[in-house]
Amino acid sequence: MPSRRDFLRLTAAGAASLALPTERLAALAGDPLRPFQVPLRIPPVAEPVLRAGGRDLYEMTMREARVEMIPGVRTTIWGFDGRFPGPTFKVKRGREVVVRRINRLKVPTTTHLHGGKVPWKSDGHPSLLIPPGGAYEYVYPNDQEAATLWYHDHLCKKTSRNTYMGLAGMYIIEDEEEESLNLPRGRYDVPLVLQDRDFNKRGELRFRDAVDEILGNVVLVNGRPTPYMKVAARKYRFRILNASHTRGYRLALDNRMPLIQIASDQGLLTAPYPAPDIPLWPAERAEVIVDFSLFPVGTSVVLHDLQDPTDPASARPVMRFDVAREAEDTSSLPPVLRPVERLLPGPGTVRREFVLSQNLDKNRWEINGKPFDAARVDAEPRLGDTEIWTFVNRSSMVHPMHVHLVRFQILERSNAPITPGELGWKDTVRVDPSANSVSIIMRFEGFTGRYMFHCHNLAHEDHSMMGQMLVRPGDDATARAAEPEFAGGYAAGRAGLPFRCDFRS
Repeated sequence: MPSRRDFLRLTAAGAASLALPTERLAALAGDPLRPFQVPLRIPPVAEPVLRAGGRDLYEMTMREARVEMIPGVRTTIWGFDGRFPGPTFKVKRGREVVVRRINRLKVPTTTHLHGGKVPWKSDGHPSLLIPPGGAYEYVYPNDQEAATLWYHDHLCKKTSRNTYMGLAGMYIIEDEEEESLNLPRGRYDVPLVLQDRDFNKRGELRFRDAVDEILGNVVLVNGRPTPYMKVAARKYRFRILNASHTRGYRLALDNRMPLIQIASDQGLLTAPYPAPDIPLWPAERAEVIVDFSLFPVGTSVVLHDLQDPTDPASARPVMRFDVAREAEDTSSLPPVLRPVERLLPGPGTVRREFVLSQNLDKNRWEINGKPFDAARVDAEPRLGDTEIWTFVNRSSMVHPMHVHLVRFQILERSNAPITPGELGWKDTVRVDPSANSVSIIMRFEGFTGRYMFHCHNLAHEDHSMMGQMLVRPGDDATARAAEPEFAGGYAAGRAGLPFRCDFRS
């Protein structure tokens, strides 16, 4: 039986929810919120606690907090430093970062730097957990081109729950070559983290551990429902991350002015691409330039999701830009951004095929007819080798496939051409349903050890659509030069894991 104190607390909470305006109650019950009622929030930039010896040390605590997402309502979240989404990292290429993550939650966690080329023990392997009350130091060399990455929980079988509660944030690597392009920067370089969520009548997040899909009724941008942003009449750079669990977006401006895409998952494209709309599936990123000087002050422009591109009435608002003032603009948009080295297959190129399917009898998702098993290795690429992987989708749902450690290029999609926005470096790729396939090419660089590949529909990942590769020392000169430093990663990777995670039962 509840104590008298518990009874009074619960009664007060119920009374508070009943006191909410009718519109908020309706929204929390599942009806759409009225859009554009709250301003966009920009996540704070993480600051190191120490800079020394060519590296920066950060401390970040994962803890429960109460934050306002629905206007006038406090919602319990699990956040990095108690924020939803977490603080944004802005780091320099080649400068090592160490992040000490402290777990003050009541559940274990682990953190993956999505898109990062990092040692395997800093990659957030789903078995290398941080217990409640524990801490772990992640080492990020940042030895890669400027790109918009992100970090999120990756706990075995619980990634969807932990990220749904808020354990995600953006991680931006900058370099001198990109800075020389004079793209919009500072307050005109804006992160946009897209997530959809459901709320119950008390305003709490309503997570359901689903096998097929996790869809929310409320679209959040930086943790705010369908917000507005006051902008100046000048160019802006928007870094857009789809951090939703299942939902794919097809983003467009309501006036049909193209979005000028300049980057994808792993950095700049060769040249700007005027895209009429940009499809973005879970974990994918796109960077776009929007020039608001083309609109008179007082104009509003809506970024919306074309749920059905053939039916304009199906468009769902994501956020609104209000052109509020004139402003000087010294930034530029050059016709050439950054050369992208094209990877080509050669005589020694290894080819692998991975069939993606659903096992209805066992209510799970599988790769090559197998569920994930942390004790099993599904591929053993060699450091320095180039490989071509083909994902074949034998199911009725889209699978955004992500490969840890490496960046890749799309070679071929069976049912559609590769768009200019997909011609850069990627780390996540959409694989369409109904026997369609996608082939990617990648070169394994930097580190040996255990890394994951999996579907980034987190309902699918948590229900076993995940594989494991053991990157081993290679034979070419680059790989041999790296072996003295990194061979220990391969040995540790072979030694096994402290925590077993499999879906075989």
